[in-house]
Amino acid sequence: MNFLEKELSWLSFNHRVLQEAQDESVPLLERLRFLGIYSSNMDEFYRVRVANVRRNVLLSKNKVQQKQAINLFNRIQEKVISLQTSFDETYLILLQQLETKNIHLINEIQLSPEHNVWLEQYFKDKIRRYIFPLILSEDVNLADHINDNSTYLMVSMRKGEQYQYALVEVPSSSVPRFVILPNTNKKDVSIILLDNVIRHCLTQIFSGFFEFDSIHAYSMKLTRDAEFDLSNEFSQSLLEQMSSSLKQRIKAEPVRLVYDKKMPQEMLNILTEQLSIVSNQGLISGGRYHSFKDFIEFPSLGDKSLEHEKLPAFEQHYFTRYDNVFSAIKMRDILLYYPYHKFSHFSEMLRQSAYDPKVTKIQISLYRVAKKSRVIAALIEAVKNGKKVFVNIELHARFDEQANLEWAEILSNAGANVSFGISNLKVHSKICLISRKENNKLVHYAHIGTGNFHEKNAKIYTDFSLFTCQTEITQEVAQVFNLIKHPYLKFDFKHLIVSPINARSAIESLIDNEINAAKNKQTSGITLKINNLVDTELINKLYQASNAGVKIKLIVRGICSLVTGVKNQSENISAISIVDRFLEHPRVAIFENNGAPSVYISSADWMSRNIDQRVEVGCPIYCPEVKKSIIDIISIQLNDNTKARVLDTTQSNIYQKHEQKVKVRAQIDIYHYLKEQQMMKKQTLYKSKKSPALSHA
Repeated sequence: MNFLEKELSWLSFNHRVLQEAQDESVPLLERLRFLGIYSSNMDEFYRVRVANVRRNVLLSKNKVQQKQAINLFNRIQEKVISLQTSFDETYLILLQQLETKNIHLINEIQLSPEHNVWLEQYFKDKIRRYIFPLILSEDVNLADHINDNSTYLMVSMRKGEQYQYALVEVPSSSVPRFVILPNTNKKDVSIILLDNVIRHCLTQIFSGFFEFDSIHAYSMKLTRDAEFDLSNEFSQSLLEQMSSSLKQRIKAEPVRLVYDKKMPQEMLNILTEQLSIVSNQGLISGGRYHSFKDFIEFPSLGDKSLEHEKLPAFEQHYFTRYDNVFSAIKMRDILLYYPYHKFSHFSEMLRQSAYDPKVTKIQISLYRVAKKSRVIAALIEAVKNGKKVFVNIELHARFDEQANLEWAEILSNAGANVSFGISNLKVHSKICLISRKENNKLVHYAHIGTGNFHEKNAKIYTDFSLFTCQTEITQEVAQVFNLIKHPYLKFDFKHLIVSPINARSAIESLIDNEINAAKNKQTSGITLKINNLVDTELINKLYQASNAGVKIKLIVRGICSLVTGVKNQSENISAISIVDRFLEHPRVAIFENNGAPSVYISSADWMSRNIDQRVEVGCPIYCPEVKKSIIDIISIQLNDNTKARVLDTTQSNIYQKHEQKVKVRAQIDIYHYLKEQQMMKKQTLYKSKKSPALSHA
């Protein structure tokens, strides 16, 4: 076996997320939230990856390829059903454990008389205004009206032998999904899901319009194909094309229907017929509730032991000791590692740039930003102060297209120069370049990172951000912005690894150096931390390196198509995956380089699309102290024996164990490592202030 199917490998990743919900050492409320993360992940998996497999089944003209696609679809379905069973069992266990903590997640049947009265009034005051039932009839095409971001209740009203059906959307985007009921005593907390509030008030919704002897509701959720086509009409602007295409997504083909397993067969038949789901493929029976993604926001209740202990983010000492960010960066390269360091250091750089009289120009590439973005606010203020502001906004950032359209309009109206990248290439790089006039010379300050300029993500994603004014780096970052503006020109990068210009050749060259070192009995080795490893050419290159004797260590969060531990193929390759309280997101490559390690951070995963079809930037680390910090952090992760799972052919996610008895939990140990590093820097500064000689040094 040379490669693992990426879809099944992805399901193995989501299994690791589910394991966190099952891990008794994880605080109880956090385990519930992992159920929400799992559910949100699965929604996207069906909208993107399964939808693609389904298209291969439907559109393939080659019978062999079609058979392979059908086989893969069936294996996905089998794995999903198995995980769904485990998910449902985990949920019931967590409900029982909540009970022991006096937190009761109840349904409409379990309401006390007092709660009964309170909830009916709550429905009238807070919820009823958002309820618009869709009454099923011959004139209504159900498929045209279902939003795949929502959960629905399929309602049946029986009068004698006659049935009337209706669909009610659960308005969780307008009303909290979790309703905390008034306390009957100080000890207990009772919560009811919005779905069950609606179930409780069904009679209130439909009485007066329909006569019925009985009324029942069963939950369902539809997932649609998230892909859409851009029109090639020259008469349409790109913005118009995007707006039109987003509307297409609303009516895209269904790829999954999750439904309450207690739903009557006749009702299920009506749903599948209306939605043109012609077989069991894409049908998943489950429990009473769907859209568990809302559990990510499960309210904080009970004592502090039910949630993770807070890890306050550090200020980066090298920034705080100087009057402005430019003085700090001029002294040395500075590394931030989110969420351990504050993202506000980057937004502060933009804030200062907005009014610094020496700053002449700001260039930035945006892929995703927060809803309330200080980054956007700073760029607008810079325009007001007469700075030249160039912003590339990626309109094809999946599921952020609408938000990015709106940001593009806001920035354009403010006077920024807004571009939308290169035709047929997503701009996924995380770069910013600030130009400053110093002593009649133009000096550039660059940011190169592994994550988006997104305040909220920076609190839950681990990512590296490098700040530098090294000329060889900043000049090439400027070239990347020229590439975005003028892709028809020729560019030559000697330091940066830039997709699609030199990424594949540069990576292969770095691997070849390690192969040659191993053959010459020199120090060799490759350590790679990445989100997804799928590109077959690069995987084959790693196999070649393994066969040459190069020891290769992989940390892959998500999809890993590479097969480890196969004799004469990958016996020198080991792989782990870490899933814990933060989402592991950096891309880092370390090449031993005969004892003088070369270290790179990058925005690119090792997938064909990232190497050949996107604008991505990888940056070498030249500062010895920054290099050491990254190597130390990766070393801690490689030694994790608490949250690291072994990636092998079984995809069973066995936890990694080491001979050492010391418990290593990378995400927590890295926090302590950085905290200690911070304290040492403060002590050094204190001594330098006390000693003139040290201060001069």
